Amino acid sequence: MQAPAVQLDISSLIQLRESELEEARNLQLSLLPNAPLCVAGTEFCSRFRAAAAVGGDFLDYFTLADNRIGIYLGDVVGKGLSAAMYAALTVGTLRGIHKTGCPPMTVLSTLNRRLRTRTVAGRYSAVQYAVYDPETRELLYANAGLPRPIHFSGDTCSEVGQGGLPSGLFDEAQYDQYSVTLAPGDAVLFLTDGLIEAHDPEREEFGPARVMKICREYVNSSSEALLTRLFSAVDEFSGNASPQDDITAALLRAT
Repeated sequence: MQAPAVQLDISSLIQLRESELEEARNLQLSLLPNAPLCVAGTEFCSRFRAAAAVGGDFLDYFTLADNRIGIYLGDVVGKGLSAAMYAALTVGTLRGIHKTGCPPMTVLSTLNRRLRTRTVAGRYSAVQYAVYDPETRELLYANAGLPRPIHFSGDTCSEVGQGGLPSGLFDEAQYDQYSVTLAPGDAVLFLTDGLIEAHDPEREEFGPARVMKICREYVNSSSEALLTRLFSAVDEFSGNASPQDDITAALLRAT
C-alpha cells in the first residue's frame, strides 16, 4: 500500500516561526532594565532598538553591596531564539559573578572561563562590565569585544581603553582594566556594535567617526538628547535599509 502523501502546511510553519520569534523577543526584553536607576549624584539612561529579526543584545545596571553601581551590556553573535537563549545564559552567569564584588577584569575573565565550560557551537558574546562609585566618581571598566566607551569631559570626548576578545570564544582570553574619574557633569557612553555597523542602502557602515562627530556636537546636551540624536542619525543614514542588528546605548553621567 502506498503511504499517504504528506502535505506541507505552510501556514502552520509560519505560525510556528512567528511563535518562536515572539518567545525570543520576550526573552530578550527580560534581559533589559525595567526601571530607571535612582542613585543620588548619578544619572543613567539607556535606549534599545531591536532588529527586524531578534538579536542578542542585553543590558542591566544594579547597586552592589558597597553602594557602587554595576553596569553590563553585551551582544551575542547570531539572531533568533538560540541567540536569545545564549544571551540568557551569559546574563545568568554574569549575575552570579558580579555579586562577589570582583573587579571588572576579573568578572570578564571568570565569565569567559565559565562560558568555555559550556561551549555552544558558533556562539559567543561581546560584553562590557563597569563599576562606578558615586562618592569618588571613579569608573572601573573592562571590555570583551564591544566598541570602546566614549568619555565626555568639558568640551571634549574621547574613547576609553581597548576592545578585548569576546567572551566564550578563546580559553586563553585575558582582559585589561581601565579607570576614569568623572568630574561633575562628565559622562560615559556605552554602546553595542549594532549602531556602528548600521548601513545605508549602498552597504556603507555608519561607523565610529559619525558616532564621535555626534558626541562632540552634543557633548554639552542632556543625556536623552544625545541618545535621541544618535538613533535618529542612524535612521537618516540607513534610509530604507532593514536593520541587521539590535542597537543598544547607555549613558552614565555624574551630576
